[in-house]
Amino acid sequence: MRTFPWIAVLLGAAAFGGTAVEIEECPSPIPVPRLEKPVVIDGDLSEWRDFAYTDGVWDIERLRQCPWFDPERNRLTNHGERCHPTQDLMSRYFIAWDETFLYLGAEVHDNANDAEDPEHEPKRWYYKDSVSWFMEAPRDQENERFGEGDHAFSFVIDPAKPSYGAWWRHGSGEESYIEEPLPPESVAYEIKMNPWGKGPGDYVLEARVNMEGTFGRGDPSWAFPREGHVYSLAIVHCDPDGGGYGGHLILYGTGDDDNTWRPCVLRGPMRAPGP
Repeated sequence: MRTFPWIAVLLGAAAFGGTAVEIEECPSPIPVPRLEKPVVIDGDLSEWRDFAYTDGVWDIERLRQCPWFDPERNRLTNHGERCHPTQDLMSRYFIAWDETFLYLGAEVHDNANDAEDPEHEPKRWYYKDSVSWFMEAPRDQENERFGEGDHAFSFVIDPAKPSYGAWWRHGSGEESYIEEPLPPESVAYEIKMNPWGKGPGDYVLEARVNMEGTFGRGDPSWAFPREGHVYSLAIVHCDPDGGGYGGHLILYGTGDDDNTWRPCVLRGPMRAPGP
């Protein structure tokens, strides 16, 4: 199993009263469960959230403890509020699959919804409230920046669902950073604002992406999904709150380089949590 350089940790000699110790370890792959029942895409994750992969609530404080954390990239927009940064943005992410679709979900507490961009272009999802799943399918050992097999599925948090609301950044063997809307036949998504009645900026995002119509157009070595197939994953959650680029959280990677994204493995069904 390969070692990720960004996970290496150097333990100082002073802390242990001896020689400095370098510890390198591979992050365990994310197990992505297979769903056994069809899902209705309606902005309510309750029918599948217990059968999907999630690793808890993420906020800026948790990210600060992660090996990929970079304060220049993982930061929130400061408007001088007295509230703690954890009240600005806090989210739980979900992912699952079946023989046709990749299922993506987010349950988000946000202090304000901002889907406006004064210099709007359809591809500028990163200047708007949005959640993006960066994936390589299949995973390989090449350092690529949206080359062959790399995809970003980006969803702007605008319940009006404009034409650029579901965006697809991807690459091919000949071209990088292909930018276009997700084909309507390959995506279904819904956004439910203020789902818990606690704040107008809160939302649930639920999406379904057809893998043949996206991954199948990216890398000729991609095959129809089966248990054991290995992909890569990173998540970029943008939250400008009226500010410029840079108000966002980044999980499982350091940016566009797909070799920093965390491996994920397609697994069988997950049992729901019991009492």
